[in-house]
Amino acid sequence: MTTSSTPTADVGAFTIAAWPGCTPRLLREDAEDGASYVADGGYQPLTDPEALLAEVDRSGLLGRGGAGFPLAVKLASVRDRALRGRDAVVVANGEEGEPASIKDRWLLRHRPHLVLDGLRLAAQIAGASRAYVYVSDPAAARSVEDALAEVAAESLGGLTISVFTVDPGYVAGEETAAVRAINGGPAKPTDKPPRPYQRGVAQRPTLVSNVETLANLPYLQRHGATAFRSAGTGASPGTFLATVTGGGRAPVLYELPHGVAITELLDVHGIPAEQVRGLLMGGYFAGLLNRDGLEATLDHETLRAGGSGLGCGAMTVLTDDCPVAVAASVLAYFGRENAGQCGSCFNGTVAMAAVAEALRDGVATAEDLARLQRWAGVLPGRGACGTLDGATTVAASLLTRFRDVVADHLAGSCDTCRGGAYRAERPYAIEELTA
Repeated sequence: MTTSSTPTADVGAFTIAAWPGCTPRLLREDAEDGASYVADGGYQPLTDPEALLAEVDRSGLLGRGGAGFPLAVKLASVRDRALRGRDAVVVANGEEGEPASIKDRWLLRHRPHLVLDGLRLAAQIAGASRAYVYVSDPAAARSVEDALAEVAAESLGGLTISVFTVDPGYVAGEETAAVRAINGGPAKPTDKPPRPYQRGVAQRPTLVSNVETLANLPYLQRHGATAFRSAGTGASPGTFLATVTGGGRAPVLYELPHGVAITELLDVHGIPAEQVRGLLMGGYFAGLLNRDGLEATLDHETLRAGGSGLGCGAMTVLTDDCPVAVAASVLAYFGRENAGQCGSCFNGTVAMAAVAEALRDGVATAEDLARLQRWAGVLPGRGACGTLDGATTVAASLLTRFRDVVADHLAGSCDTCRGGAYRAERPYAIEELTA
């Protein structure tokens, strides 16, 4: 699990890498099949679901899909309703909406049994007899189907698992969108409440959990909460998968302990900190950081305190790219990919993208920027999902953290963009997996 030191523009080629001194729990180089997974201790019978739930609670395992919500709380909420006679459903959410993230597709393609084992354990804890693996990547769907064919029925404890495939989309991975799609509707978010744990698939209490989150459950079953907490920080325990792109280098999927300093990651990744202009955090969702962000560590508590976030664990390094041009591309993506259901989101993302593109192209006015600043302040929380919040975070972080660059663009004097501004339909997307 080593990374190449040769820069490349081919964002489809990537490598995987364990962190020095940290034994990987999720990444592995050799192929996984059913026999080898069982030989390594997989699909161990679960005799006491309540005890495992308590162990998950002690572990502090947070969701790896973006929000960082405690898995034990979600499991307990669904389990409570199942114990009242309402058969539950569990959904492994592998619809990786963030184009700059590859962790979920990699797990589904390379470690499908680990994901299925985690799904099985979550279902037994929650009291579910029905489960789905929800994906948009055809290769991931085939991998899971092949893995299901290798698993003996008794290994799954009576759980019925189906693979549910949807068309890819930024909003398709939102938990209510997953429920809506499985129920026969479009893969678009719905208003909350009800939340899936209250009424989800087939009107049953439903746990929707990211595949990386579920992939941590077999480790917890075998080793326990104390071992799980041996990596990471007190508030962000364990390891996580981080997709690192940008900076003129090939993307790398790392398994990191929470709490690693950004500067330390950049050093291992081979990008000198002095060359870094900024960072795009959490895929597209957690906004931009300037060079002050280099002092941060990669954990939920530190990044939230700094007004950003870890999100899905994807981080893009900006070296030669202008932050204004990057923000314009990201906002334009949000403008195209919103669900088209909420007027505030549909109109707000498009309007913010138009101002950012005008700023990039040197034709924005001070009045345009005042409107963008106002929208970034009043629009958060107005959509059915997080798309609008992600867009406003990008806009606000650009205006507050890159004031000098914004001023240069307003004056038409950005040296970086004179040679051709950054433009991308799906900024820093990793389209094909080659590792």
